[in-house]
Amino acid sequence: MNLKKSAKAFAEAKKFMPGGVNSPVRSFSTVNSTPPFISHGKGQLIFDIDGNEYIDFVLSWGPLILGHAHPRIVKALNRQIRRGTSFGAPTLLETQLAKLVNQIYPSMEVIRMVNSGTEAAMSALRVARGYTNREKIVKFIGCYHGHSDSLLVKAGSGAATFGEPSSPGVTRGTAQDTITLPFNDLKSVENVFSQCGEQIAAIIVEPVAGNMGLILPKENYLRGLREITKKYGALLIFDEVMCGFRVSLGGAQEKYQVKPDLTCLGKIIGGGLPCAAYGGREDIMRNVSPDGKIYQAGTLSGNPLAMTAGIETLTALLEENLTEKIIYNTTILVEGIKASAQVSNLKIQVPQAGSMFGIFFSESEVTNYDEAAAANQEMFRKFFLAMLEQGIYFAPSQFETLFMSAAHTQEDVANAIIATVDAFEVCQWLTD
Repeated sequence: MNLKKSAKAFAEAKKFMPGGVNSPVRSFSTVNSTPPFISHGKGQLIFDIDGNEYIDFVLSWGPLILGHAHPRIVKALNRQIRRGTSFGAPTLLETQLAKLVNQIYPSMEVIRMVNSGTEAAMSALRVARGYTNREKIVKFIGCYHGHSDSLLVKAGSGAATFGEPSSPGVTRGTAQDTITLPFNDLKSVENVFSQCGEQIAAIIVEPVAGNMGLILPKENYLRGLREITKKYGALLIFDEVMCGFRVSLGGAQEKYQVKPDLTCLGKIIGGGLPCAAYGGREDIMRNVSPDGKIYQAGTLSGNPLAMTAGIETLTALLEENLTEKIIYNTTILVEGIKASAQVSNLKIQVPQAGSMFGIFFSESEVTNYDEAAAANQEMFRKFFLAMLEQGIYFAPSQFETLFMSAAHTQEDVANAIIATVDAFEVCQWLTD
């Protein structure tokens, strides 16, 4: 595959940006490769500046559930751009999107729009601390909730990929209020709450973890978290920035029938533009300024472009009943990948949650961060590069999740499965 123009562009970018990128995992350093510089996307496809075409299963890390440059989103954005891009004042669009979110996520009775998943999680925790008048929080090793200080303690995703789960720059004072526990280990949660439950404001969790690779919750794990928080008067925060609208239309809380106190959403509600939200029980959210004393603000929060793209995306999901189709195609791909690995006598894990899936080169099921970290990274690197060479764009790390869109066809799925046959043959050479 020719990446000469991308290599030149990458060299120039390194002069002006750390690692040549604006988010670490984009650098492809963990797979020892040059990242393709993307020129444009259409539907399920992306194209780089070297003229290469890829079937995209990253989809801007999840938000493009309708695919790239969806006609109804492009049309609506063009219309809105002519009206104005930002006002810093209320618009009808904000309420319209909030009503759609509430329709799909009824637990989010009152909602505040923000600009990123990081901001949503950071704000939800401030609300939890203000509401409970407690300072400590519980998070889980490998779950990533953005890069705010109190949450960059044993985080996943890019932090895990780059071997820096506790980032320099996070103060000891901040870190000491964050209790980190293994994901899927309910007993450890029970033990911590029995020791200091009256000091804990909230548990924050990715109910389906997507930032240490895709890891599903064990049976009754989420229900157990709900029961523990209720017992001790702490709040339960579901970070559904990644799994929202994907595990099911109503996310993990609909799939597993567990109602959190607060929810963080992102990615999809912006339809590909920067947008996120946090919300939950009215008695909690009414403490947010200006209704209450818990301060949080943002000049670009609820900006009309992101609201427009989000409205079009959620409306399309509701009107066109796309969720089951997308999940069906994901299942076909996952089963095909498993079959290809079996032909090559490779032991892999391919977890699926709705329209999300992942790949671990591991002989046994992966249920937490330590097990994800133990998966064969060199095998994944070979697999990833072999897939990229065949025009299949996967995330360049086992610690990332892959996604399906409504734009992907059964032909795309078949082509991806065929590509895995050759890619797994490459991997098999490593075991011979």
